[in-house]
Amino acid sequence: MSPRFDYTLDYAHLDLRAHPELYRVGVGEQGVLLVQPYKAELLPHWRFATPEAARASSETIYGMFLAYLGAGDFVGADMARKFLQMGFTRARRYANHKGGKKYAGPVPADKKGQSGAHGRPELPRTPEDPVKAESARIFKAKWDEAEADERYARLKKEHQARYG
Repeated sequence: MSPRFDYTLDYAHLDLRAHPELYRVGVGEQGVLLVQPYKAELLPHWRFATPEAARASSETIYGMFLAYLGAGDFVGADMARKFLQMGFTRARRYANHKGGKKYAGPVPADKKGQSGAHGRPELPRTPEDPVKAESARIFKAKWDEAEADERYARLKKEHQARYG
């Protein structure tokens, strides 16, 4: 397992393209909305409200994933993969919970920006929203493609061997 994502870095002022040695894959989507310049490059394309938006978004982000791989930019490729994963998880959340709210109560201040429920109870699921469920399926297919890419797997292994 890779080292945990480092939430102590000053991501607002840190260019991880210039300093890939500071990047840790972490677990799941950790850091997806922090790591620059990738957040600024990927976020404007991330949409999941409708299957049409999800299809265009996932195809654009997957294209960016391939471009990062082509440039040998593992951090960019991993961030694009995380945006594809986040498209799936957020669309699933909205498919299962009207309004997208999964947990009761606020996130404790010391836990903001971290993944997980932090001890809060999960709200009851609502009947599945078929539109958001289809958006989730679209993102899941592209996320699976990214995860299965041999170049991605090789770059990930190299990055983790080199930087931890």
